[in-house]
Amino acid sequence: MGKLIYTGITSLDGYIADEAGNFDWSVPDEEVHAFVNDLERPIGTHLYGRRLYEVMRVWQTMPVEGSPAEIADYAQIWRAADKIVYSNSLAEVSTPKTRLERGFDPADIRALKQSEERDLSIGGPGLAASAIEAGLVDEFAVFVSPVVVGGGTRYLPDRAKLGLELVDERRFGNGVVYLSYRALSA
Repeated sequence: MGKLIYTGITSLDGYIADEAGNFDWSVPDEEVHAFVNDLERPIGTHLYGRRLYEVMRVWQTMPVEGSPAEIADYAQIWRAADKIVYSNSLAEVSTPKTRLERGFDPADIRALKQSEERDLSIGGPGLAASAIEAGLVDEFAVFVSPVVVGGGTRYLPDRAKLGLELVDERRFGNGVVYLSYRALSA
């Protein structure tokens, strides 16, 4: 059975993007990127909201040859995984191994978790909020960046109440801190 993992790179004050939608402050350096690659390697299926999918699909055409090792590695990891995009507004998906779903059904995600041998990741705060509300997220992985942005798009939905157990942590040379929590109620 696969676990559903929600991963995000956040500011210290809990935002994945600032009020203008910028997240350039969250670009991982080589050390963090290599660590992310190792976390993503066992993921069999990515669940995305439309906006995150539109950001991530660049990995399909990212040049592997001549790119830094961690960039080339991530591109290959991303291309190998299955992807499901949840959107009512996206006309079609433009990457292989990707399917489009018009609605998020918690029962479908439960069945997917039961049938998968590999873990699943969920990305996009709106989509993740639906999964959190339905009690589907098994683990939360947060990369806290040493910046305060003062507002924007939150990593966790307002009024979320979760019991969590810290299962892993790591500090990086650039000031980023990785925290991994297991949901006690999932």
